Amino acid sequence: MSEEQSRGRRRPSREYHQASSTSRRPREPSISEEPRAKVFRREFESPYEKPTTSKDSVKRHPGGGNGGGAGGGAGGRKKRERVSYEIVHTKPTDIIDIREHRMQLWPGYQTSVRQHERDILLCAEIAHKVMRTETVYDILQRCLETARDYQEDFRRHVLGMTVLTDYNNKTYSVNDIDFAKTPKETFSFKNQEVSFIDYYYKKYNIRIRDPNQPLLISKAKLRSIRGGENEFIILIPELCRPTGLTDTMRSNMQLMRAMADHTRLEPRGRMDRLRTFNRRLQQTEGSVRILKDWNMTLDRELVELSGRILDPQRIVFKDHNKLSAGDNADWTRLFRDNGLFTTPTRGLERWSVISPTRSARELRNFVETLIRAARGMNMKIDRPEELIISDDRNHTYLQAMEECCRRDPQLVLCLVPNNNAERYASLKKKSYLERAVPTQIITQKSAGNQRGLMSIATKVAIQINCKLGYTPWMIDLPLSGLMTIGYDISKCPKDKSKAFCALVASMDMKQNATFYSTVAECTAGDALASNLWPMMTKALRQYRKEHEKLPNRILFYRDGIGEGSLKQVYEHEVRDVVEKLEAEYKRCNAEKPPMFAYVVVTKSINTRFFYGERNPPPGTVVDDVVTLPERYDFFLVSQSVRQGTVSPTSYNVVHSTIRLTPDQMQLLTYKMCHLYYNWSGTTRVPAVCQYAKKLASLVGTALYQPPQNALEKKLYYL
Repeated sequence: MSEEQSRGRRRPSREYHQASSTSRRPREPSISEEPRAKVFRREFESPYEKPTTSKDSVKRHPGGGNGGGAGGGAGGRKKRERVSYEIVHTKPTDIIDIREHRMQLWPGYQTSVRQHERDILLCAEIAHKVMRTETVYDILQRCLETARDYQEDFRRHVLGMTVLTDYNNKTYSVNDIDFAKTPKETFSFKNQEVSFIDYYYKKYNIRIRDPNQPLLISKAKLRSIRGGENEFIILIPELCRPTGLTDTMRSNMQLMRAMADHTRLEPRGRMDRLRTFNRRLQQTEGSVRILKDWNMTLDRELVELSGRILDPQRIVFKDHNKLSAGDNADWTRLFRDNGLFTTPTRGLERWSVISPTRSARELRNFVETLIRAARGMNMKIDRPEELIISDDRNHTYLQAMEECCRRDPQLVLCLVPNNNAERYASLKKKSYLERAVPTQIITQKSAGNQRGLMSIATKVAIQINCKLGYTPWMIDLPLSGLMTIGYDISKCPKDKSKAFCALVASMDMKQNATFYSTVAECTAGDALASNLWPMMTKALRQYRKEHEKLPNRILFYRDGIGEGSLKQVYEHEVRDVVEKLEAEYKRCNAEKPPMFAYVVVTKSINTRFFYGERNPPPGTVVDDVVTLPERYDFFLVSQSVRQGTVSPTSYNVVHSTIRLTPDQMQLLTYKMCHLYYNWSGTTRVPAVCQYAKKLASLVGTALYQPPQNALEKKLYYL
């Protein structure tokens, strides 16, 4: 067996643009499937004359104790440094005005250059910077007109915002606001005292109209401070334009649709834009000179490479009825003829509904539809106990919730008039922090949607089944003794220094298809998960309680890590978990420690793949040419999209003693993308990651503290 086969990786093909045709590596029939080789295009340009990597370099397959899985080279190979650029190239003539929403889109490209498997490649992705035509001063005026405490309201809107100053075309982050000072304040400039008003007039010929507005304070980045810049930069609200979108803007469907018309490109349009950018680089004097200085030439075509398509997976329904998810990985229609995988033995028999008087008719109509939809999936739902309230004030809802919870219900459903965030948070706090009762909240608009009411009721029935601790469907999974874990962090929008980390773990899905969830408070901005091991200990004890033994294999998916933190996470977090796992298994008198793999999941990447001029289908795997030589990594397209270009997810296996080949690891990861019960289709990341994100987000935006332990075995956050 060659070295490449023993490591479970193919040797890269020798000819650039030639699809790899090497023999397949050995497979274990317990989990792998025979993929079909396909040729794909990827949005990479290849600026090279001679590849700088050795022809004999191989991919790294990390094992226990080989170290450096996050970055170092293997087998004495020198560490390859990345040269990357995050540049947005924008011409003023390309700016897109969306006047009805006072917005602008600045189109451009994000680029990076680094060594890949055999060649130095340029990754180029189309980017759009969202600019508002209003200024921070306009926001201040709105706060003065509408808020009782305008200073607090202004802080809430502006702190943390990224702004652009047109006079020097730079962006800054607003860290503080000084209401005690105005542009009339002076500072030392060229050995004399000058006011901000005079400074901007003399240097930029800009007249500041309001001399009494407060000053914005931006803290410079550490790199800029080292370069000689002042630690604090003073900005004038009148001269700053906000960038990005607020939550209110994101909820404006007209605005998002207007933006999507320009930003959501189909594969053919995206490829044309990238080729246009390539021609610009070939013809622009500056870029030609840089390439010449480095003795490089830029290829004129996108990189062609071989990819693999995993077969459609089988979804398991009631009585272990197994059906294919189909080529688009969407099994919504299968619910018409199949029951849910597990449901309560006696069904949902004790539950209450709360609704205002004016919505009582919509409530009863929705409940009837819900009972009918659940019956079609072999789930029994009895008629609920109704509690009709006189008005829709938060206090009234909370009183009704308290009254319902005294009767020990399995679930409480609330019909609310609209998506009011304060009401939603109040109800969730009452039910999850005080009473440990799952709740289902539905808006009057959804309950009154006669055309799509059965579809809505079906989804709600599935969610209720999950919130009771049961499983709508399962995946055909041959492995037993496996625990998969997802971990993610969500920042608290009200307190920027606070964040919440969530861990969701599966039990042995061959015996008990359920999940365990836990959440804890952590420090925002800390790359290392300080609460990780206590949370893992809880999950392991729950697994042992249910199965009377610890898991044989643990597959850990870690989301929310930037590339700059990989080395730190590997050297501290991964090694700490491995050592404590060994100690825990020894303490429990296990024969040996678990087979363990730690995988970093990254969604925010600029990589795109094309199948001809279309999106690649779900199950597409790319693990050569555009991956990194010092890593055991792969790309997976797990979801199907109907609009725009599909975004793959990057998986970096930084530690592995799990005894699965790369093919098996990729297939297992794809299977895990089928188990997110809010959607009868595949997700971009494994379900445990999506659950962890959902839980951390709920606690960070509504609860602000961990829920009661009695809910840990229920997917109450769906």
